[in-house]
Amino acid sequence: MMEEVARVIACDHQGWLRVEVELKSTCKSCSSSESCGTSAVAQAFSAKTQQFSIQSERPCEPGELLKLGLPESVILKAAALVYLLPLLGLFAGAVLGQFVAHLIQLNPDLSAMAFAALGTLLAWWFGKQRAKWLEVDAKPVILAYLGMGVSLGKLTD
Repeated sequence: MMEEVARVIACDHQGWLRVEVELKSTCKSCSSSESCGTSAVAQAFSAKTQQFSIQSERPCEPGELLKLGLPESVILKAAALVYLLPLLGLFAGAVLGQFVAHLIQLNPDLSAMAFAALGTLLAWWFGKQRAKWLEVDAKPVILAYLGMGVSLGKLTD
């Protein structure tokens, strides 16, 4: 289970919480981040957050922290849709383009490139549609109620 800490923004009386999760960049976590140009660019941009609603067993106060969990199977399916499906569309389109070119006496290279691009776009579109279904099924669950977050405001002398 992939775990992440979320902050409660709002709570209604029906048990629904509006939470915010800070999206972290992996660029800041390796040992070469001090001298890496990519890390410097990633640090220049502010942290991004994602907000969504989740159902809770008990009411929470704004500012309270929650540990949320999402099954790894959802992450693996999403990665396959994003990366593998367009790649398979590329190869299948290229093979189909070669086959069609030999049938109707076209340039096989141009036909393979055109069909590969078309196969990639179709696979990407199909993956995008399927991802919408996956998103509906992928609901994070609350693993733990962590209490109120500690805020270190501006210190004065």
